[in-house]
Amino acid sequence: MDLIQLAHGSGGRMMHQLIKEFFVPAFDMRELGDSAVLKNTFSDRIAVTTDSYVVSPLFFPGGDIGRLSVCGTVNDLAVSGATPVYMTAGFIIEEGFPFDHLRRVLASMRSAAREAGVRIVAGDTKVVDRGKADGLFINTAGFGVVDEGLELSSSKVKPGDKVLLSGSMGNHGVAVMAERNGISFEPPLLSDVRPLNTLVRRMLERTDKIHMMRDPTRGGVATTLNEIASESGRCIVVQESAITITPGVRGACELLGLDPLYIANEGILIAVAEPSVAEELADEMRTTSEGVGAAIIGEVVEGPMGTVLLKTSVGGIRIVDMLSGDQLPRIC
Repeated sequence: MDLIQLAHGSGGRMMHQLIKEFFVPAFDMRELGDSAVLKNTFSDRIAVTTDSYVVSPLFFPGGDIGRLSVCGTVNDLAVSGATPVYMTAGFIIEEGFPFDHLRRVLASMRSAAREAGVRIVAGDTKVVDRGKADGLFINTAGFGVVDEGLELSSSKVKPGDKVLLSGSMGNHGVAVMAERNGISFEPPLLSDVRPLNTLVRRMLERTDKIHMMRDPTRGGVATTLNEIASESGRCIVVQESAITITPGVRGACELLGLDPLYIANEGILIAVAEPSVAEELADEMRTTSEGVGAAIIGEVVEGPMGTVLLKTSVGGIRIVDMLSGDQLPRIC
């Protein structure tokens, strides 16, 4: 039967066969040493990130754990101002995992890496006992280069800055939740998982007055805005009417009692920029497929420090705080 066995992680012939038959062709690996020796001819400034992916289920509308692992890593580099170049990928595979599923995940990673222009250059594979890994976990590291003089930091955020959101929120979290619970939508609701490095590059080429960027993954837009407010010591005031939410996401959240502000995303970003360039930056973002729904959703004010305020559609104001936990666990 075409299933992963414990021997595939033993370090012996079966593991080497697994690597050569699956991982080497999937990622165009040329050598199989203990590390990859890489040449950096782009910049002396290198950005590094690492992440782990434990999404459940592994396959969901619009993506899977493979595409998610590549796009999530690429996006963490991109919103730091880096051009993603290299990735590593470590796989923890449960005994009994189907080879067909592994092929599908690897093909998805290969496709996403090509889309993002990043190379997967090293990795590791471990196989654990049946029931110990929920199918498949993936750990990644990403490496990118940062242009000289470019610095994106919450310390640069100041009163008057505008807050931009590149698209509609909540699609990824709701798509995963729906697949997990057997809920369907018409039309189908797809995850927004996609690489954002092309969008970020266009934004940075347009203006040097972007102060910082973040991708609102776990915890959603609300949590990311709170992180920015806390790190900068400023207050962020957001207009509820300016935030786009698809009907499917809004309906699902109303049905299940969830707040879309806290739902995870994997294909949008938040940017804080000087007010003089905010409108032209939003216009530039809308010329791309990744930023077609871009909008200015709020601004930075002096205080109260470390606070996010939401001006509601009915004219009220409420504090948007961090949740103590996650509304939807295991979504990335």
